[in-house]
Amino acid sequence: MIRINKNESPIRAFTDETLKEIVVNSRFFEYPDDEYDEFLEAYATYNGFDKNQLSAANGSDEWIQKCMIALGDGPVLTINPDFFMYTDYAAQLKRPIHYVNCEEDFSFDLTKILTAMDDLKPSFFILSQPNNPTGALFSDDFIQQCSDKMEALGGYFVLDEAYIEFSEPYTVPAGKHVIQMRTMSKIYGFAGLRIGIVITHPDTIALLNSIHHPYPINTLSLQLATHLLRDQPSLDEFFAYQRARAAQLQAIFLNQSDVINVIPSHTNFIMTYGENALSLGRYIESHGFLPRTYPDDALLKEVVRYSISTEENLNQLARIVTDWRSHYDSVNDQSLEIRDKVK
Repeated sequence: MIRINKNESPIRAFTDETLKEIVVNSRFFEYPDDEYDEFLEAYATYNGFDKNQLSAANGSDEWIQKCMIALGDGPVLTINPDFFMYTDYAAQLKRPIHYVNCEEDFSFDLTKILTAMDDLKPSFFILSQPNNPTGALFSDDFIQQCSDKMEALGGYFVLDEAYIEFSEPYTVPAGKHVIQMRTMSKIYGFAGLRIGIVITHPDTIALLNSIHHPYPINTLSLQLATHLLRDQPSLDEFFAYQRARAAQLQAIFLNQSDVINVIPSHTNFIMTYGENALSLGRYIESHGFLPRTYPDDALLKEVVRYSISTEENLNQLARIVTDWRSHYDSVNDQSLEIRDKVK
């Protein structure tokens, strides 16, 4: 079974030789003070940030948990659907969390969100940008109005940018109350190495790191990441491969948008929904590819989501989708013929 349900990179960034060289030269018998600083410097340089704006931890999950612990005592506000770990970490800490539900087409009403902010006065509002699981990118105006409202209320605005490297740039609001969370799990292909980054004002970093672990990331992860970030030509090529696979994946399903509901994506996955989407998802799974489904979620019960794979695998997936469409068209043509005869 080919797994396309986890939004992971389909390949790794290093050759065997490069990987061996980094591991052999790693001083994993020492605490990673220098390695941590070198990583932040490399990440800041590649992405155009000030190093003083950055901090890193054991995956973006740890940053979500820190937000739940450190950012005030009031309720948390998010949207639904969004990343399930917001709910999980709120539950772990017994912190109240509230939701603004999507519309029938999985879009979000800004007025409803701003009203919920006024009513709840949350300590922080968190959402993924682009959204997970829909893949949609919120507009600059949407983001700015949410930021302005949270600043006026004295709360924080947390932007979970796990997939932002697959999207076009957007305008990030300014202010100490704005926290960007990023990860090296997606386009960098480091899901198993657990590296998450926050970008925010140094005062806000100090608040989040008031519960900081002394060594939040292991030596090997830091050295692998730093090596990758310093090799810009190779990293640019690796990113280009991932983005090409995302475009390839989108085309497969957008070509069927006349019979299934498809949301154009700014990520490495694409979301489909509706009765025909479920039919297609079952057909794909029966032919060796495992998509993401949500049978226990009332809101997402008719959703099927697919993430990128290798070029070869996606070519095979495209053929499977074409076969399903041929069967679909044949059945519908027969139904039309029967109806015409009855008339």
